[in-house]
Amino acid sequence: MMRSLFAGVAGLKTHQIKMDVIGNNIANVNTVGYKSQSINFAELMYQTTQSASGPNADTGRAGVNAKQIGLGTVSAAITTNMSAQGSSQNTGNAFDLRISGDAFFIVNGGSGNLFTRDGSFYVDAMGNLAMSSNGYNVMGWQVDENGDIVQDNVSKLQILKAENMTSAPQVTSRANMSGIIDKMDPQVMGDGKIVNLQIYDNLGYSYTARFLVQSTDDEGMYTVTLDDLRDANNDSVIKDTTKKDGTVVKAKYDANIFTGAGFERKDPPTYTNPIMRAKTYTLSDRWNVNPDGTLVSKADDTVTLSPGSDEYAAAWGFTEGWEKFSNLFTSETDADGNRTYTRLGAGLTDMIDATNGTIKVDGYYAEDGKVLKLSYDQISGALQGIDALKNDLKNFFLNVEPLEAGADNPFSMNSAQGEDQGKPGIAIFMDQTTNVNNEKKSTIGALSGDADGFGTGWAVGAMTGVSIQGDGKIYGAYDNGQTKLLGQIAVAKFANATGLEKMGENLYAATLNSGQFDGVGVDVSADGGKVSTGILEMSNVDLSTEFTELITTQRGFQANSRIITVSDTLLEELVNLKR
Repeated sequence: MMRSLFAGVAGLKTHQIKMDVIGNNIANVNTVGYKSQSINFAELMYQTTQSASGPNADTGRAGVNAKQIGLGTVSAAITTNMSAQGSSQNTGNAFDLRISGDAFFIVNGGSGNLFTRDGSFYVDAMGNLAMSSNGYNVMGWQVDENGDIVQDNVSKLQILKAENMTSAPQVTSRANMSGIIDKMDPQVMGDGKIVNLQIYDNLGYSYTARFLVQSTDDEGMYTVTLDDLRDANNDSVIKDTTKKDGTVVKAKYDANIFTGAGFERKDPPTYTNPIMRAKTYTLSDRWNVNPDGTLVSKADDTVTLSPGSDEYAAAWGFTEGWEKFSNLFTSETDADGNRTYTRLGAGLTDMIDATNGTIKVDGYYAEDGKVLKLSYDQISGALQGIDALKNDLKNFFLNVEPLEAGADNPFSMNSAQGEDQGKPGIAIFMDQTTNVNNEKKSTIGALSGDADGFGTGWAVGAMTGVSIQGDGKIYGAYDNGQTKLLGQIAVAKFANATGLEKMGENLYAATLNSGQFDGVGVDVSADGGKVSTGILEMSNVDLSTEFTELITTQRGFQANSRIITVSDTLLEELVNLKR
């Protein structure tokens, strides 16, 4: 029989396969993440009727080419177009994701990892991020106890598990005061300008620290006083209070403010003062006595201290030694060798009360640790220092401790983050305050957190939403204003992505020719790629190309059918020779 019949049949078969490929492309023109395919033909085989011969010098004849007859065509390769990005479709669904670049989402249906460009995801009843079409779990990296991503073997992303539904509370570790202190403000000149500061303990309970800012008799000098600390019910926690029904609520905490410049809270030694009715006092009560138990003498704006030692300075909580302690004062020595120290920049207030013998030295641990002095430059209005004239100290500490011996301190800085751990209290910065004219109205106020927003503290927060960043990191948003990293979507990349095997349901499997998946994956942003939310990648099928291919395929099929028809006619003529 004629070879052309079989060549025609081979042509029909290959064009039929091409039609199948084109038909599949057109059928998936709206399939999410579909990658179009194309087919190439190759010559099937040849029958050689005469081999080629070379030139013959003896006979002078030239060489003759081989005589070969082709036997048709065969499909050589079906290639997936992985490089062309599909068009974008906006959905508005936060869990619909689109990858820019050549990476693949990693999903798992329980029998191994597969790969997809279909980013149509949802969160199931267990809080797992999964494919909408088949429920395969989306794989990624988890968060460690420090809140950092661990790039280990991928696992399913359970983003809405119980511990992620709330944000843990955080103790306030920093605060700042800012605004204007107007010396002509009636409040500042009177009982004091009220400045309230909301803080949180490490269980998320809120408190309000109430400060008073008052002017002194010295120009540019003001006091800041810790007046009260109240809980969320507006009850004082540092003062005994009497309810309307007569119930007395005892104070739970002791609160103090101090500069912390060389000071620390400690249990100082006990001294007996024979002058003060033989009562026993401790330095923690702020009784100002000499190491031998005698009362410090007073002379106008001076206070006489016995020439001391580092141990004496340490007894007052000043850990940097006697020399620096004494440098807080100017000193004079009389003819008898007695040294008199005068506090720098200010007189002493309430020096000695004959009734109870109390004394307070403005600046460090003034009286009971609730008053500090502010010094402002009268040219620029800027803060010069706290607790001493022009000492450049612009912050002080609020320290709260339980009165009950051995009780846990809910304001402990051990639960604060970063450099605030181990600090003596809440650092309150005042460098943004000024002392200028504002038409007799002071605007000074206080906010938790420093100028950069660190150390604010917060209550327990309930999750209000989830967002996915361009690098695949998933964050939870909470009603206390915080965000928490919940995990990161990992992606897979292959040396030869066209070598992946299509598994149906928009899934691919790794093959020997695509390269194997290492189980860890990569960060989508590592080579400039990103994840976009609320967008899906559609099919990359180009209909104009597909319909053009339809025409050429139809004509090819038609031509091959004519080969069979004509070959049949020739055979008919051959059969008719015997008629």
